[in-house]
Amino acid sequence: MTLTDKTITCRDCGRQFVFTVGEQEFFAEKGFANDPKRCPECRAAHKAGRGGSYSSGADSSNGRGRSQREMYPAVCAHCGRETEVPFQPRGDKPVYCSECYKALERREGRW
Repeated sequence: MTLTDKTITCRDCGRQFVFTVGEQEFFAEKGFANDPKRCPECRAAHKAGRGGSYSSGADSSNGRGRSQREMYPAVCAHCGRETEVPFQPRGDKPVYCSECYKALERREGRW
């Protein structure tokens, strides 16, 4: 099956946008089952409204459409070291520094 660019109408603003073959391949590679429902501008606004870090436009820090993540201070639940994490700790779950988190992953979830 040969892919072709698709024209989609944004569910938020009603404008049409093109879902390119390259974007379709990326979505398939990431396992996304559905086509986007919002245009890039509305997706960015939606993510910004819920605390996401997506940034569309030329001002992005790494040139790939993402701005620098906001980091939050935390104390590692395993080693007690001060660290920073890319999410706001809520206090109801343990937070780990990157070294302890990697060790936890290697041990398949067991300390």
